[in-house]
Amino acid sequence: MTVPRGADRQDAIADAAIHLVATRGLRGLTHRAVDAEAGLPPGSTSYYLRTRNALLTACVRRMLARDVTGMPPPGADPIELMVAMVAGLAQERPDDLVARYELSLEASRQPELRATIDEGGRQLRTMLAQLLAGIGVPDPETAAWPVAAMMDGLLYDRVAGAGSTLPPEAFKSAVRRSITALLTGLKTS
Repeated sequence: MTVPRGADRQDAIADAAIHLVATRGLRGLTHRAVDAEAGLPPGSTSYYLRTRNALLTACVRRMLARDVTGMPPPGADPIELMVAMVAGLAQERPDDLVARYELSLEASRQPELRATIDEGGRQLRTMLAQLLAGIGVPDPETAAWPVAAMMDGLLYDRVAGAGSTLPPEAFKSAVRRSITALLTGLKTS
């Protein structure tokens, strides 16, 4: 196995930490456990991320980077774009979703982590507002909040609620229906 270096090593550390948060919860997240999960020499995680808060922040930033780079290219049908974002994230990155909810709850007790999560949320909502503006939704910056909240709710239900029992195509169909209804309502209000 090749041990990653530099930025690749930092990504490997964040990826391992996200996986640990998703599978073991925050109690299972230690520097030593991350080293083992990432296949790195002992002490590697603490070399890059000295504190637990730095490790939690690295998780949030890594998930945000994946969210931003995972955004479908412009030009596609906006509803299908949003459906693909929700269904794709639920199917391809379930660890990120579970870790995101764990970290969001932890952030309610840690102002520094809350600030990082809020910063990422604003960045994603800005991108969503641009998409909404492109399809004629009035006041897209304000509309981005309920759209993002609905998408988050659909994702939460998929990983932690009754939505987890739906077959993938049924989930995707329900997401499409929900997004279509919300966007139709936003365009006419």
